[in-house]
Amino acid sequence: MARSNNSGLLTRREALILSATAGASLAAAKPAFASDSVKTAAHQEPGNCSTPRSAIAKTQYGKVRGFLDGGVFTFKGVPYGQTTAGENRWLPAKPPTPWTDEFPALTYGANCPQNLHPWTATEQTFLFDWDDGWQSEDMLKLNIWTSSLSGKRPVMVYLHGGGFSFGSAYELPSQEGAQMARHHDVVAVSVNHRLNILGFLDVSEIGGPAYEDSVNVGMTDLVAALQWVHENIENFGGDPDRVMIYGQSGGGSKVTTLMGMPSAVSLFHRASAQSGGGGNIPSKEQQTELARQLMKDLGLAANDIASLQKMEWSKLMAAGNAAAAKINPPGPWMGPGASGKPRVGWAPCVDGKIINMRSFHDAAPEISKNVPMMMGSVTEEGNSMSSRPTEEEWHANLSKTYGDEKATAIVAALKKAYPQKHIQTLSYMCSGKPGLNGLSMRNNVVKMAKLKHELKAAPAYAYYFKWQSPMLDGVAGAWHTAELQFCFDNTKRCEQGTGNTPEAQALAKKMASSWAAFAATGNPSVPGLKWDGTDPESNRTMVWDNECSMANDPDGEARKIILT
Repeated sequence: MARSNNSGLLTRREALILSATAGASLAAAKPAFASDSVKTAAHQEPGNCSTPRSAIAKTQYGKVRGFLDGGVFTFKGVPYGQTTAGENRWLPAKPPTPWTDEFPALTYGANCPQNLHPWTATEQTFLFDWDDGWQSEDMLKLNIWTSSLSGKRPVMVYLHGGGFSFGSAYELPSQEGAQMARHHDVVAVSVNHRLNILGFLDVSEIGGPAYEDSVNVGMTDLVAALQWVHENIENFGGDPDRVMIYGQSGGGSKVTTLMGMPSAVSLFHRASAQSGGGGNIPSKEQQTELARQLMKDLGLAANDIASLQKMEWSKLMAAGNAAAAKINPPGPWMGPGASGKPRVGWAPCVDGKIINMRSFHDAAPEISKNVPMMMGSVTEEGNSMSSRPTEEEWHANLSKTYGDEKATAIVAALKKAYPQKHIQTLSYMCSGKPGLNGLSMRNNVVKMAKLKHELKAAPAYAYYFKWQSPMLDGVAGAWHTAELQFCFDNTKRCEQGTGNTPEAQALAKKMASSWAAFAATGNPSVPGLKWDGTDPESNRTMVWDNECSMANDPDGEARKIILT
């Protein structure tokens, strides 16, 4: 979800707001199977859930037993690594210890320890239907949905958002993969991994050579998960040679980072960065400075790795945040693609070994030039339901950031393009406040697409999600994460955000089919909807709405105002 392009420190809510083959579906007149809930055994189709012996699959570490629901085999909480607690903190993921009995892969695994979500508006809580889940450092788990344990279906591996600091594979109901397996002939996978100070603290000076990769273990966890997929997914009906990685917001940044990692690039074949990507990540030297400041603040000896590994997470995190605040320059984060010196904090860094470039910030990585890529954003990226400015207040906020002349131009351009929208909704497209907004994210998408195009290899496909939710009088717009409800074909499961209207269902079938087609072939076109690759001259973009079509540089007039 959020905080996709910077390593500074935010609360969970700020991070959320801030962070760039057609499937066969049941006819609308027939009742569709609703996806199973995050809460175990809470199913919306009574009588469809069972635990047959056929729901047992082999892995290289032992057999896993899942369940069958509405024709989908589901395996949750499958280990791809050992616990990361205690002496394993900041060490590379260790392979699971093999087991002899069937592993009960029936419930989601733990989330990485993180701050709980402080929502500020009841309306936002309702729309998102967030689930904080449960937490443990034994969180190297993944989840799989498949319609059959045989065959060779394309594999879609989803990387959750939340920057690199929070979130989980099941934080939003939209991220559940059963519908993709049920109606779109893919194997769906989602992953939990190390985040925040547990995933991105440089303890190489503190602990010695064994910890030389500590500063990026949050990313090497994802490589370990992709390696597990490569080695095991055939036993779940998947094709290891057709693996798509995709993620939203912080997940998009995970995607673009993986595209520049030599250890990862052979493990996937398509990629999609959604409302995120191209982060201005710090250097190894900056992260080393942060670790030194942390040890000084904690009053620990320079080599006392044991005390760090025993320390309770919340104390460790609070000290880490305080240390980063001392180093980072004052001032707020100004959104995706922001230039200038990177801020230290909880994000990958350029260490010259695991990560040797700022992928899609400085350039598109040559090593993944043959990987087709999708990138896109939504119109109301900066939605915050507690923000209800008048036009005068909105203009004043814009003026503080862009100056009065540009503020006037932004207001005029957006009112002209969207005369039917409320001022509150328009403000979510470009608020003038620090952080994420729709226009800056559009600029980031255009930038990343240009960098990909310059490689003159695999195509880049751009999209812009404009569908407006009918909920809450229609003022919420298309908020950050809104497209997930559709590209996962989960409008029923997410009806608090979509209303599950006939229009929402129709759009979801198109989008989910397109995402599945991209996973299968590297081209997201589906029957009746041809999606052209983009280029820097036309900025050709697929617009997702009740009427879907290609357009040249949608909202180009408005987005360019904040570039100059």
